[in-house]
Amino acid sequence: FEKIIETEDFVYIDDYAHHPGELRVAIDGARTLYPTKKLVGIFQPHLYTRTRDFVEGFAEELDKMDEILIMDIYPARELSIEGVTSEIIFEKMKNPNKTLVTKDTLMDFLDRLKPEILMTLGAGDIDTFVPKIKEKYNNNVKIMH
Repeated sequence: FEKIIETEDFVYIDDYAHHPGELRVAIDGARTLYPTKKLVGIFQPHLYTRTRDFVEGFAEELDKMDEILIMDIYPARELSIEGVTSEIIFEKMKNPNKTLVTKDTLMDFLDRLKPEILMTLGAGDIDTFVPKIKEKYNNNVKIMH
């Protein structure tokens, strides 16, 4: 739960959460700290087997956000499993404010959002987007250390 940017109007948090229980702690923590702010999350599932095994838990926890972007699964050491994609989480979610994004479409899609609290969540290579997202929002806000 690392605050990358924190100002009065905008907070960007990066978290390594990649199990439903870890998502619960990160999302609930953000809600506790910023109860009245719009919470937008970007989640990258990590591993096909974990996505398959915890799809219900992922959907339940991600539903707690005001808006969620779900990236493609980061496979790490695994080969793909037929029928297991980020879409299975997406389809289980009840929150209508959800979008499937790819590495190629993520940054462009962020242009459409006006988050007050933005979180990147996951253990794959989503961390490679942290500097890009920081730079994007840093143009409008002052970094707090």
